[in-house]
Amino acid sequence: MISRGTLYTVSAPSGAGKTSLVKALIESTQGIQVSISHTTRAMRPGEVDGVNYHFVSQQEFMAMLERAEFLEHAQVFNNFYGTSREWVEATLKSGTDVILEIDWQGALQIRRLMPDAVSIFILPPSRETLYNRLKGRGQDSEEVIAGRMAEAKSEISHYVESDYLIVNEDFATALADLQAVIHAQRLRLQRQAEKHQALLRSLLS
Repeated sequence: MISRGTLYTVSAPSGAGKTSLVKALIESTQGIQVSISHTTRAMRPGEVDGVNYHFVSQQEFMAMLERAEFLEHAQVFNNFYGTSREWVEATLKSGTDVILEIDWQGALQIRRLMPDAVSIFILPPSRETLYNRLKGRGQDSEEVIAGRMAEAKSEISHYVESDYLIVNEDFATALADLQAVIHAQRLRLQRQAEKHQALLRSLLS
């Protein structure tokens, strides 16, 4: 019997390093995949459709929403984001863990639909560091950065709704913390009991 995978949500204010941490986690950990969201926002330099996001028009997104194809969806900075219900369910059923990189609104929807999901929040070490990271991207105007900094305060206020809190001051340390969460969840009783059914039967016979 294949043990069902665990669903994780990872949330953070823009610039906290969430995407980089999740990418490093996926590259260093077996049996876990990140869900590729659908979005109506414009593609950024270096992004690839179907790799970073599934880029769709607002009309197409709304049609998918009407067909109930999203496990969760949210509007962020005037753009829409959504997670494919069918893909997540199939991947979890195969025994693979799934990470959703979503904002607090999406994480809240997931907790309501799937109470067993594990939520993780990534914090920057300071507002100054957050600003410098956003500035260092070289992708946004000062006006856009100011908007993201204002939104960050609202985002961060929702940290209390998460199961785990990680401060991304040193990348290697934050990555190790993220890996520790995944490892700990895989050692929980139910998952281990399902994985080692034969061993348990043998030991108890």
